[in-house]
Amino acid sequence: MNNLKFFAGMLVFGSLWGFSECIIGPMFSNAGFPSGMIMTGFFALIFLVMSRRLYPHYGMQAGMGLVAGSLRMINPFGGCHLCSALAIMAEGMIFEIIFYSTTTLDFKNLNTWTNKIGLGVFSAYTVYVGGYIVTQILTPLTYGQFYISNLISMMPQYLARGLPVAFIGALTVPLALSVKNVKLTLKDAWYYPTTLGISAFCWIFVIANWFIFTI
Repeated sequence: MNNLKFFAGMLVFGSLWGFSECIIGPMFSNAGFPSGMIMTGFFALIFLVMSRRLYPHYGMQAGMGLVAGSLRMINPFGGCHLCSALAIMAEGMIFEIIFYSTTTLDFKNLNTWTNKIGLGVFSAYTVYVGGYIVTQILTPLTYGQFYISNLISMMPQYLARGLPVAFIGALTVPLALSVKNVKLTLKDAWYYPTTLGISAFCWIFVIANWFIFTI
């Protein structure tokens, strides 16, 4: 796979992830659901795992996180947008470290449901908690108000927040890994217009949504 196709894939999956965080996430929040846990445990992990299967190359998921986080940064809905953007970027990097450290490119070491579920629990918990802790460090640093004592005192609460996400990951990751025949079949003449068109739609929709609700 050439670099241009790789970056187009990174853009479209990152845009879809960012779109879900900006548009679907606030819907869960407004309905009283724990949107952060649902968005990471389900949506983020689905996009990350499927992109890992379609594009088994280093840098894909970290790049997706940067794209999705950038899109979330320009959409100031659903709480602290800086916190959310930093968490998303961190989640992409953490996921990539986990999957490239624990799996082979062809996933042959995940040949049992036990391995898939175990990876789902571990990756979902670590990605969510890791991203959350990163925001609790970087966001206060941005405003010059970070205190290590505050971080340490709140650490048990941060670690506990990841438990529900681990249960979600026990379902979503094995299901995403079990989908058969995940391949890119689009020819270049359709691949680039399709990926760029979907990406453009996500960004335009989010920006338009921001303008509509701020006018």
